[in-house]
Formats: sequence, structure tokens, C-alpha cells
Amino acid sequence: MANVTNPFRRGLLQNDKMIGFWVMAASGVVTEVLAGAGYDWLLLDSEHSTNDLESLVVQSQVMKGGVTACVVRPPWNDFVMIKRLMDCGFANFLIPMVQTEEEAQAAVAATRYPPVGIRGVSTFSRANDFGNVRGYHDTANQNIGLTIQVETEQTLDELEKICAVDGVDGIFLGPQDFAASLGHMLDPGHPDVQKGIKHVVEVARAHGKAAGILTPIEEHAQRYIEWGYTFVAVGVDLGLLKSTAASLAARFKD
Repeated sequence: MANVTNPFRRGLLQNDKMIGFWVMAASGVVTEVLAGAGYDWLLLDSEHSTNDLESLVVQSQVMKGGVTACVVRPPWNDFVMIKRLMDCGFANFLIPMVQTEEEAQAAVAATRYPPVGIRGVSTFSRANDFGNVRGYHDTANQNIGLTIQVETEQTLDELEKICAVDGVDGIFLGPQDFAASLGHMLDPGHPDVQKGIKHVVEVARAHGKAAGILTPIEEHAQRYIEWGYTFVAVGVDLGLLKSTAASLAARFKD
């Protein structure tokens, strides 16, 4: 681990507890505010938001130099998009909807330079500060934090194989999609879903992988941490904004 200088990846490998927050607003100002709120990491989402490459870069720029880790979720497990995000300077990834060992291996390959991967080589990009970071290409493979998202019942059958893939640092469970796949739409608290959530962390930890999850419900978050989940997102910016604003309005209108 001596060559791992990426704090987020180091935390994953050490199974450190890291509390995060989901960011969907596609706003540099919002991300700048949240980056100073005390979270260990922020997830910039481009799967279920209006984020594009330019807005993601702006948000990573406002986080540069801070202590909060920047994690990005591309819209899909697509090596072209992943390559572009890496050249833009992103070093921590959450890859959505990984359902098989082969898809996990593809995610690893997309984030590694040859000969172990297929990442395209650029000598002049934001990733190496436009040529100012000497030795970047020699150490980049060791400093990419890669987490993959399991979201379906089908994935449970492949989970052991997925967790055994070298280069996958963490397994992240998407509770809403997982609940839907089990027939419990919008009900991640259903006993069947909770049983699956517990199973995922048990398998991940047995393979030495960190386990992560998102829930804005504090009771659930505390339970998942007790079960062994270590990188846990405890809120979503737009959801918190709406609920807080609505609560304030209601207090004055009632």
C-alpha cells in the first residue's frame, strides 16, 4: 500500500469508515458548499442528474485541494466515458449496474493503463496537471479508487465472482434498484431487501472488499454501519434541499 497516495482508495483498502454525501445539483457553488460540510467524500452523479462532462469538471475544480474526496458516477460502465473522466482528473469511480464478473473486469480494465488495462494514454491532460506531474503514468494504476454498484437480484448469484475480481476496491449496493428487482419498489426497508443488503456486506467483507451504500434514513445508515458497511452516503443534496425548504414553509403556513 506504500504506493497508494489516493486517500479515498487507501480508506477503501483499510476498510476505514468514510461518510459521504450524494450530489446531483450540477452546481459548482452547491458542491463547493458541501465540500466544506465535513463529509469524507462527495459523489458527483451523472447517471440520474443533469450533470455533463463540463459541469463535473467545474465541481471537481472547486473541490481541488480540499480534504473531501471527489467520487464520480458515470452514467454507465462505458470505457469511453470512463476514459474521458479520467483524463479530466477524476480518480475515484462508482460504476453503476455491474451484474457479472466480466462486467467488473471491464470496469477494472477501463481504469488501468496497458498492459493490464485499456485506458488510453494521454501525456497532456488535467489528470497529470497538463504534464506537470512527473511519473503520473507510472503510479496512476495504483491510485484509482474503483467501486462497483450491485443493484439487482441477478447480481447476488455472481457476487462471489465479482468480489474476487482484482482491482475492485469496493462493492456498493444501490438500495432502490435492488429493492425494485426483488419486487419491492421504493421499499428498501422490506425484510427481503434488508436480508439481501446484509448478505452483500457479508460476502464483500469475506473477500476483503469494502462495502458501501446510500440511504438518507439515519436509522438505516446506523444499522448498515453496524453490519459492516464502511463507505456510506447519508444524504442527497436535492432531497435534503426540498425536505428542509418544505418543512420551513409548512411551519410558517400552518
